[in-house]
Amino acid sequence: MDDELNITYITLSGYVEVNKYRYVYFLIMFTIYILIICFNSTIVYLIVIHKNLHEPMYIFIGALLLNCVLYSTTIYPKLLIDFISEKQIISYSACIFQYFIFYFLGSSEFFLLSAMAYDRYVSICKPLQYPTIMTKNTVVVFLVLGWFIPACHVAVLAIVSAKTKLCDFTLKGIFCNNSIYRLQCVRSSFITTYGVISLFDLAIFPMLFIIFTYTRILLISYRSCKEVRKKAAQTCLPHLMVLINFSLLSAYDVSIARVESNFSKTARLIMTLQIVLYHPLFNPLIYGLKMKEISKHLKRLIRRNHTGEKPVS
Repeated sequence: MDDELNITYITLSGYVEVNKYRYVYFLIMFTIYILIICFNSTIVYLIVIHKNLHEPMYIFIGALLLNCVLYSTTIYPKLLIDFISEKQIISYSACIFQYFIFYFLGSSEFFLLSAMAYDRYVSICKPLQYPTIMTKNTVVVFLVLGWFIPACHVAVLAIVSAKTKLCDFTLKGIFCNNSIYRLQCVRSSFITTYGVISLFDLAIFPMLFIIFTYTRILLISYRSCKEVRKKAAQTCLPHLMVLINFSLLSAYDVSIARVESNFSKTARLIMTLQIVLYHPLFNPLIYGLKMKEISKHLKRLIRRNHTGEKPVS
């Protein structure tokens, strides 16, 4: 606590031998952060400049990858600063802000994946109605709701947490997540109840909707011709891979913060880093390699950089 400025500081104690390996940590995480920005930005760039990718499915993919960049930017710059700092601390107000952005963008992932699932359902199961259902206005509404609803939900938890009295000023982690609740003198029943409601609204219900939607797609595709089955496999498989990956990491984040565990400090650090490493790094790889149209433009981009050809829309 800084009495002169009346600022409460939190010590981040999740780092392992940071004084000994600070420059190794910094180099590795800086490289990963640059790769995340480059990989995701490249796919978003391709979606923006090519008119044949200005379709709802690709717009949602672009929004998801942009979300990944923002999600990573919430964590990585502070990690990099901590690696080269003598003390790993953060003001409580900045901690609450990081908590808000982290869960707001994380929850948005489920909503964007839900929008993708609905888009695929209409495209495969109701192809004749697709142009009238998935209009530009529909896409805009899905995108706005995909960011607005999570922001409102998480803002309530962030505001209440900011006003809660703290009795502990050491966070067992490397960034501010649900672990901040352990710093509070008394765990608020409102935060607990509202947190469970938010978990259902922001993660479980969207995930159930996605599972239901893809189940319907699989059933209809199974009864359809080979061409429909092929289309379903090509476009739905990447989305399912992303969903499974993010769901497992989200489940870990909730459990590690809420449940007391006997994990060693090193194991906890490694597992926590996976939350912010795999998802934003592998999403663009999954979409870039598995989505046929994006992969085609990506290969052209790589070939053009070698030969000096002009871009083709």
